[in-house]
Amino acid sequence: MKRTITLAFAFGLSAAAMAQAWPTKPVRIVVPAPAGSSLDVIARTLGDKLKDRWQQPVVVDNKPGAGGMLGMDVVAKASPDGHTLGIGFNGPVAFGPYMYKKMPYDPAKDLLPVVLTTSQPNVLAVQASNPANTLPEFVAWARKQGGKLSYGSVGNGSSSHLTMELFKSVAGIEAVHVPYSGSPPAGTSLAAGETQALFTVAPALLPLVQGQRVKLIAATSAQRTEPMKNLPTVDESGYPGFEALAWNGLFTAAGTPPDAVNRINADVNAVMKDPAVRELLAKQGLIVGGGTPAEFKAFIDSEGKKWGAIIKKVGITID
Repeated sequence: MKRTITLAFAFGLSAAAMAQAWPTKPVRIVVPAPAGSSLDVIARTLGDKLKDRWQQPVVVDNKPGAGGMLGMDVVAKASPDGHTLGIGFNGPVAFGPYMYKKMPYDPAKDLLPVVLTTSQPNVLAVQASNPANTLPEFVAWARKQGGKLSYGSVGNGSSSHLTMELFKSVAGIEAVHVPYSGSPPAGTSLAAGETQALFTVAPALLPLVQGQRVKLIAATSAQRTEPMKNLPTVDESGYPGFEALAWNGLFTAAGTPPDAVNRINADVNAVMKDPAVRELLAKQGLIVGGGTPAEFKAFIDSEGKKWGAIIKKVGITID
């Protein structure tokens, strides 16, 4: 009996020591979007604070492409030790299984949700020279284009892509999809007139708005948000019930020890309560997240069911 208790006590100390020891080397945060994107800003903002808590370098690794799947595949196939994280978002995590005939990983089996980082509405942007200044005016203008309208997105299967597809179906307009690898190139395309509309998150568009190259028409939140209180929502502009939030969070490879996952979760939650971090993210139009891994998983499951039904209704399939 005494030996059993001694062994159990020793094992408990060993497990605690292992939890405290993490991380034992630099931590990589894979961002499946280009530098300058909102995901990149979030990863670098959090990483700057986490390196002090972890006493290890936090390296941001941008791997855009394939609608976010390229970067998340790296995370899914990484060593399950918590030293490789990925900032995943709607498309390659919750939407992909309903759209792609084949994915290089199974989000539900190969990725472990750690914590919800932020969410934000998409905004409808058009070229500054577009005659439309309201959503009804944009719809009327789009209908007059005779099928010649094209719209950009931040990637196949992204919230940017699905939001426009949903809006097309409820507004009765036609437009050809042109996917890009992230919001910076999609915004540049819009400003140059290569595409005529774009639903994406606001932060990456701010320089283009300030430079009077593009303008914002509407936001996809259920109600107006404080950072964009002067921008009408799609809901209030004639399409009741329309809501589409872009969200993101940290993931690691399935099989990562719970102690490491819980340590990362606790530290990220603590960093996101830092007033300076919250202020910086709020200025980017981001709503700070948080919560437990279980809560994040439940949220992902509910988003998958909601948008999966829409994907099937609209008939979106990607090879």
